[in-house]
Amino acid sequence: MSAKPMPRPLPPWGSAVAGATGAVLANAMVYPLDIVKTRLQVQIKHRPSSSSSTTIVPPTPSTTSPEEAEHYTSTLDALSKILSSDGLPGLYSGLSSSLLGVASTNFAYFYWYSIVRTLYSSYQRRHLSLALSAPLPPPSTAIELSLGALAGAIAQVFTIPVAVITTRQQTASRRERKKGLVETGREVVESEDGWTGLWRGLKASLVLVVNPAITYGAYERLRIVFFGTRTRLRPWEAFFLGALSKSLATLATQPLIVAKVGLQSRPPPSRNGKPFKTFGEVMAFVVHHEGLFALFKGIGPQITKGLLVQGVLMMVKERVEILFSLLFAYVRTIRAAKLQQAAEMAASRAKMAVPVLTK
Repeated sequence: MSAKPMPRPLPPWGSAVAGATGAVLANAMVYPLDIVKTRLQVQIKHRPSSSSSTTIVPPTPSTTSPEEAEHYTSTLDALSKILSSDGLPGLYSGLSSSLLGVASTNFAYFYWYSIVRTLYSSYQRRHLSLALSAPLPPPSTAIELSLGALAGAIAQVFTIPVAVITTRQQTASRRERKKGLVETGREVVESEDGWTGLWRGLKASLVLVVNPAITYGAYERLRIVFFGTRTRLRPWEAFFLGALSKSLATLATQPLIVAKVGLQSRPPPSRNGKPFKTFGEVMAFVVHHEGLFALFKGIGPQITKGLLVQGVLMMVKERVEILFSLLFAYVRTIRAAKLQQAAEMAASRAKMAVPVLTK
């Protein structure tokens, strides 16, 4: 029995477009959760000395405006207060810059991941002296994580300015929420950090590449565990794997996510405008004022958002990759037919020209 021909892999840009498309659709669907989890992560709660419980102590009016003094106790409380104060548009503040950041980050990630994965496969094939048609053994978990981390690090360097601007827009006071992408970016550049302010939190972001590395590494490993060597998954299967892998990654990296948001947002009023310099400084500040478990604040909407986003992203990505594969197969068929037709015409003309040449 002859083996099935292996499907031709997509070019890097094909995987990148598929991943970016899925990410934009998924993030647009759950964007209000992104707003809520960001605001929960930047608000500061204070522990009273007379009790072990944690209470929310609003900033004083002298240090902040009334709208900046808004605090939230839960995801539902945040949704309710944002709706009552800003209406439905308040849940989509900074949407355009966020989707631009999501598209650019995921395009860059999947592009570079496809490249480093292809390079590793080529090295593996040479190292094992395998024929081009021979299937490769799946990479180990450590290799999967390393490939994902490398792709994520390259992507972050190019896309973090959009993430900084998006975080500023999501956590801005009510009177500043009408500022656009360019205006907010100019405000960051004109701060004390200058142009380097657009790369604020880069170190934390580079550390956080373990999040997509864990996500996609776990996705590939769980795919083999649950579905073997199948090259195509059903939509619900891709959704299940994406949601499960993202939940695992979020639980492992939530303290770093909280620290990154703290770095990229405005400093809390108690710091008198002094920005954080390192994610270690943010984590120490949060633990000092709120306790160790505050490093996991916003974990509810973070996991819910990640679960839905990653599930939809991988489901859409699988579908788009299938469409691209069919499109490329069609283009190759048309091209082969045209080449065949051109070859036949050239052969026909050559036959007609032979008697003339022999006279």
